[in-house]
Amino acid sequence: MRFDLPATILVAFAAALAACTTPHAAAAGPAARASTAGPGVHVLQERLAMPGLGRERTLRLYLPPSYERAPARRYPVIYMHDAQNLFDEATSSFGSEWGVDETLDAFARTRGFEAIVVGIDHGGDERLHELAPWPNPKYGPAQGRAYLAFVVDVVKPYVDAHYRTLPDRANTTMVGSSLGALVTHDALLRYPQVFGKAAIFSPSYWFSDEAYAQTRAHPWPADARVYFYIGGREGDESVPDVQRMMPLVTARAVTLHIEPQGRHDERAWRAEFPRAVAWLFGVRPLDATRPETSPLPSASAPS
Repeated sequence: MRFDLPATILVAFAAALAACTTPHAAAAGPAARASTAGPGVHVLQERLAMPGLGRERTLRLYLPPSYERAPARRYPVIYMHDAQNLFDEATSSFGSEWGVDETLDAFARTRGFEAIVVGIDHGGDERLHELAPWPNPKYGPAQGRAYLAFVVDVVKPYVDAHYRTLPDRANTTMVGSSLGALVTHDALLRYPQVFGKAAIFSPSYWFSDEAYAQTRAHPWPADARVYFYIGGREGDESVPDVQRMMPLVTARAVTLHIEPQGRHDERAWRAEFPRAVAWLFGVRPLDATRPETSPLPSASAPS
């Protein structure tokens, strides 16, 4: 098994660890950043207990523009990790955020597509363990199984009970980047009856070869819809790692976008998020000048 981390990712990974151990740093002192969260973003005051982990976690939700004025309408739900980085520069670990609320506001305004987003805060210095589905001896225990159980058995029932969701798997999506992409990949393996769609950005397949072994042993459902993204400037092995995964993915609706100049950061994922949403939900892309991503031809995925 291979555990060597590409140098480019190592820099970003170390920075992420440092930032996550001080999750409130952005809100303190004279250099505090102004909030960029839109009116649709809500931070739940109730922290949810994480069974088996002895911790609690905050949720940050995005409710679409029509939510209050269309009380009979129900919405698909997108579950995402690292919620501090999704909506607000003031809470983001690196001073830039995904712009999830701005993107979905634009889809609502110009395409009529709306969804609820449930962002789950990362665990600071526990983030690496919580988002690791499989162990890596260099980095300690893997708690991804317990984390996913928390999402499926605690977070989703809470959201479905308190908000007007479409709770079936066809309308339940998970999106993640880096280690969040790794645990998103595992969510389709462990809970195919819950998640029907996923976006996997810059996946940390270097973390454990179990990602390949488990995908080979437990194929995704054929009707799953999965969007892969990787940047060409994320490290020498990043693109080959993702291409190595492609022949193992059995879902029929799968696409891979390689952005040659893409880096391993929120700015890259912010740019990619609207394209993933458009493809996953069959909506016309916001940027009509770009070619639409096509399903991955089998010949483009070397083993």
